[in-house]
Amino acid sequence: MPTIILVRHGETRWNREGRVQGHGDSPLTPKGAAQARAYGLRLRQMLGAGILGDRREWRVVSSPLGRCAQTTGILCEVAELDFHSITFDDRLREVHTGEWSGLPKAELAARHPGILESDGLDHWVFRCPGGESHQAVTSRLAEWLAGLAPGDKVVAVSHGIAGRVLRGLYLGSDPDQAMRGDSPQDALFFMARGCIERISVQ
Repeated sequence: MPTIILVRHGETRWNREGRVQGHGDSPLTPKGAAQARAYGLRLRQMLGAGILGDRREWRVVSSPLGRCAQTTGILCEVAELDFHSITFDDRLREVHTGEWSGLPKAELAARHPGILESDGLDHWVFRCPGGESHQAVTSRLAEWLAGLAPGDKVVAVSHGIAGRVLRGLYLGSDPDQAMRGDSPQDALFFMARGCIERISVQ
């Protein structure tokens, strides 16, 4: 299996304001930029130890959305990864939240009482008008994962929901259970040999 270091983008303005983001976008906050630097420092430690091989063996793939591109740039600079190794792949984008993109979650909760309490495959993001289904997200992420060779070493910068789905696919776990995982901005996931380790960066 490929070896993947999976990172979620740092905190954004809309994260802080409690807005639905999806394919909408907002820049990193100062805290988000600091989180990206923390990712980079942890990666530099991991790669510098020599256990993961030569850093030149690693390539960086990111969602093209601005918050991930920002995170990737900071992370690569701090981790001393080659900027020329960065590619952007639409399949790593967050779930599309359709008409709810940019909507304050408080307003969403007022319109649809109890909706934010939904979890698993019933998660509210898959019920957005004009949005993307769990099946569609799974299909594109599975395609991306299947395109990696067994010996590939990849740093992947993606999103909260997309990251949960991707981790579930890597483990071959129940999709509902995978969607109940967390989406940290202070930890990364080391995915190797069919196992996943959560590594704090704080």
